[in-house]
Amino acid sequence: MKLTCAIVDDEFLARQYIRDYVEKLPFLDLVGDYDSPLMILEELKQNTIDILFLDIQMPDISGLDFLKTLNPQPYVILTTAFKEYALEGYELNVVDYLLKPFSFDRFLKAVNKAVDKTEKEKAANSLLKFNGGSRPMIGDTYMTIRADRKLYKIHFDELIYVEGQRAYVTFHTVHKRITALMALRELEELLPGDRFIRIHKSFIVSIQRMEALQGNMVEICGKKLSVGSSYRDQVEKIFKVKE
Repeated sequence: MKLTCAIVDDEFLARQYIRDYVEKLPFLDLVGDYDSPLMILEELKQNTIDILFLDIQMPDISGLDFLKTLNPQPYVILTTAFKEYALEGYELNVVDYLLKPFSFDRFLKAVNKAVDKTEKEKAANSLLKFNGGSRPMIGDTYMTIRADRKLYKIHFDELIYVEGQRAYVTFHTVHKRITALMALRELEELLPGDRFIRIHKSFIVSIQRMEALQGNMVEICGKKLSVGSSYRDQVEKIFKVKE
């Protein structure tokens, strides 16, 4: 299996040594390297990039802000000299966080994580096609989903938020977490709109359990979740920021 990848970094030397690392791996196909996130936009529209090596601090737009605009999102490996951004990076579901300068061994470990996720995603998509998906059954106060060869009953008043991870979604409830094979977009259409709201390409949350809004983060049951720019207006209406 060959995976396409691209490099976005405003430093020439950084792009050069990542290119050298990529060339050592025969299963990676480098489609290009760019000194600005804005330069890769057209490539992302036209072609599928499996892995994106992304710097954080760049002049036009930061790597993290750029990452928030991507939908769909490739598997992203952050490459940076600043460790203070690690937490925010992982909240944006990046595959790994490489602190410059990094060794080839550390680079390979990050790439292998992306390869593993890609293989699991392809296997999941094949299973979805074979089984015709695993569409949840929606009742008035609960939903029933299929996962781990079981049927789970999830009560709406116990569901805190749902996290999308490509071909999977994870239901975070008061008592447990359940990961099932389904699309977040399909789930958004099925869940009652007066009880749940999409706040990000990766998150649907319980309106009742939303506690605070600060900047682009929603606090919900002790957890902070990012709010996507295209969902901001609807979230603000919940908090009466906009009528």
